[in-house]
Amino acid sequence: MDIRYNKGISASTGISSENRYYRQDELVATHQISAIDKSLIGAFEAINRPALRAYRLDRLRAQLRMHDYAGMLLADPVNIRYATDTNSLGVWVMHAPSRYVFVATDGPVVLFDFTSSVHNSEGIESIDEIRPTIPWNYFLAGPRVEEKAAAWARTMADVVRQYGGGNRRLAVDKCDPWGAERLRIEGVTLHDAQPLTEMARLIKGPQEIEQHKVSMGVCDLAVTRMREALRPGITENQLWSVLQDTNTAHGGEWSEARLLSSGPRTNPWFRDASNRVINAGDIVGFDTDMVGPGGYLSDISRSFICPGKNPSADQLTLFGHARDQISHNCSLLKPGVTFREFSEKCWTVPEKYVHNRYMMMVHGCGLVDEYPSVAYAVDFDEWGYDGTFEENMVVSVESFIGERGGSEGVKLEEQVLITKEGAVLLSNCPLLGDISI
Repeated sequence: MDIRYNKGISASTGISSENRYYRQDELVATHQISAIDKSLIGAFEAINRPALRAYRLDRLRAQLRMHDYAGMLLADPVNIRYATDTNSLGVWVMHAPSRYVFVATDGPVVLFDFTSSVHNSEGIESIDEIRPTIPWNYFLAGPRVEEKAAAWARTMADVVRQYGGGNRRLAVDKCDPWGAERLRIEGVTLHDAQPLTEMARLIKGPQEIEQHKVSMGVCDLAVTRMREALRPGITENQLWSVLQDTNTAHGGEWSEARLLSSGPRTNPWFRDASNRVINAGDIVGFDTDMVGPGGYLSDISRSFICPGKNPSADQLTLFGHARDQISHNCSLLKPGVTFREFSEKCWTVPEKYVHNRYMMMVHGCGLVDEYPSVAYAVDFDEWGYDGTFEENMVVSVESFIGERGGSEGVKLEEQVLITKEGAVLLSNCPLLGDISI
């Protein structure tokens, strides 16, 4: 493929250049575009999406029947994605809710979308009807919010009456108070849809597992490229951009956060990437939180030592503890193990690292971070809850090791599929990279 660059002034260098054609391999070599692994693209395209969509709708409707609801109204774009396998204006509608879907318990899937972007959702066999949205957030409705909210509520109540068979019980995930009030005026009773969607998303179908593997393949490639790019003088933001570049080039979507830090910024954890210049011998830790191709989360963490200086004894101790925590806790994951049982048998964090421990030991993964969140035993009475690990759950196992007031810390995380035999790693990236302990 040839790409023409017109004669003009370069925005980055200010240097005039003549008309010429660049081959794609030249652009890759000069880092102007990211190289693509065609096997990952092929694996993504081979996934049976109608089967994936049918499985997910069946899971949602099973929850609706269990709770005797007429249907569910979903405005959270992640839930819309699960129900319809569509993602139009996904990040934008997270803060400007204006696209929503009604899933009837026994009836159609009706998507309400902008007429200007409806083509993004056409041709999906699991969507029975697409209607114009009635947005009522202030950005789109201005001083007509009350008017538009009332029109929206009438429309949604009509849909419930049309397809609910006399049942007015509606599960809703997100709805501002003035819209909720108007739905109640229309005779609709409102119930929380989020427990239903979380439980539906809990057990992954065969196509979802394949989708997770494709997304993780992209993530592994990105992490490998980050390791190759790491050198003294690069900034945290520059290193983070390698992950985003690789993910985007393979059809991936976004990262839930920008967690990458180096040197003294690694302890405590939860600092976004910055313009800090990374030095030789620094610990560099990151959490991918990567929503890859097809919208599935690849959530692993790695910590590296920046080349140019050997790791210190203290650094190796941090790495060793983090590795031991991950390895031990992964070994506990089996179908039938309860969350409380897991917390009681988990790796014991040395006292000097307890204060800066990660917020949870394990969390579910699907389209994003999902149920469950498993607390440490010390936190269980305050915010923990019980449940049971099941076959075909996908979870991430967390570790952060850093002493309170310490100079550095190590963040590691593995994402696993729970099988009959136990936890199976989804990532092929070595947990400690090239660090030998």
